[in-house]
Amino acid sequence: MILETYRALLATADDFEGWRDAARGLAEAGVPPSAVSWQVMGQGTDLFGWLPDAPLAPPGPSFAVPRPFIDLAKAAICHSNPERFGLLYGLLLKLRDDRLAMEDRANPLVERLHQMAKEVRRDAHKMHAFVRFREVKDEEGVRFVAWFEPDHHIVRREAGFFVRRFSNMRWSILTPEQSIHWDGTRLTEGPGARRADAPDGDPVEETWKTYYASIFNPARVKVKAMTKEMPKKYWRNMPETALIGDLLAGAQAREAAMIERSEAMPRRSSNIAASWEALKAEAARCTRCKLYKCATQTVFGEGSLDPTILFVGEQPGDQEDLAGHPFVGPAGQLFDAALQEAGIDRSTTYVTNAVKHFKFVQRGKRRVHSKPDAGEIEACRWWIEQERGLIKPPLTVALGATAARSLIGKIVTISKVRDEPLTLADGSECWITVHPSFLLRLPDEEARLSERARFVDDLKRVRKRATQLIR
Repeated sequence: MILETYRALLATADDFEGWRDAARGLAEAGVPPSAVSWQVMGQGTDLFGWLPDAPLAPPGPSFAVPRPFIDLAKAAICHSNPERFGLLYGLLLKLRDDRLAMEDRANPLVERLHQMAKEVRRDAHKMHAFVRFREVKDEEGVRFVAWFEPDHHIVRREAGFFVRRFSNMRWSILTPEQSIHWDGTRLTEGPGARRADAPDGDPVEETWKTYYASIFNPARVKVKAMTKEMPKKYWRNMPETALIGDLLAGAQAREAAMIERSEAMPRRSSNIAASWEALKAEAARCTRCKLYKCATQTVFGEGSLDPTILFVGEQPGDQEDLAGHPFVGPAGQLFDAALQEAGIDRSTTYVTNAVKHFKFVQRGKRRVHSKPDAGEIEACRWWIEQERGLIKPPLTVALGATAARSLIGKIVTISKVRDEPLTLADGSECWITVHPSFLLRLPDEEARLSERARFVDDLKRVRKRATQLIR
């Protein structure tokens, strides 16, 4: 029996690789969880310096663990609970004896680690949603700086999200534990910071406050749900939250006024149209990715601002790029015919694209469509979120895999998700079908007719569901 206690020293609080190597060595040596002291370098490790280090794993293959355990461990190890390392090691030993141990959700250890991973993912969601950059000037020009206070050790884990989304900006995210900095090509880390190290605001925030106030809907205010999703500790980092108190104070009066005027006025006010025009004008100057350099112009969404359905395509094609309007080329003509056959009036819908600039390869005099990459989709995803946030469609349809990735945030297989709705982050429904250009590319006439009929059926199903949602 092993009686000796070992010290497993990790480089950082989220050091998955270090934990994995130490856990493997300990497991190979048969060390029980109670005989391991897990420590993070710089966090009181001198008190345990007298303990022998964890044994190294022998060379060669070790025992295998299910892939879901790796995913669970990578998330749970970022939790702030100091017991996380030992809990994961305990589950690892159980998996060595029983590869199905993770499937027993009645096991308190398994359930506890899943809950910890869930809390880490929730914290990451809040970081994505509540980080607000402020513009500052330094010796190299403009830099955008944000302050955030995570509950768990997620900063390094989530750095890639911000690199992908803001790849063309120079930015820094400061937190009490550590800071990350992106210079446009390289990501670096720094020590923790203080709230006073981050700027308080910039001129852009006044425009943002005006926009936020114009889309604030008092009829949808649920204070408890709002504060649960957006805890007050994040409010001081976000310019729009300075308006929430006054907006909530008059919410009931505004709601009553809205109901009183509802029969005499359209559901959308002129403020929505003005905000949309301002958003479109801002998008016309977009330089968030390199596609603007070769495209003729930004092709923004268009249609009803009080739509029954919002359609999202991939990107403008050659004719759309020249005309400045979405879905006017061959695929757009097929789309219009399919809408008419499905009983959908395009004028009652809003049509846009996941990417707003035409990406192409020049072949002689022809400009041939080129599929947007992940960075370009992420860079343009901001515009889709602003369009949907402003218009608030009851139902959104993704036309093709690129649109689905933009809306959902991950790659999906259309054949697997085509017949059932998905729920987007704002709680609304999203249906996914093929892009009309897919039908044009099919070489076989019989296949084209069959797939076109299925596409029309998808649109009919969407029309029926949209009717149910707006009743």
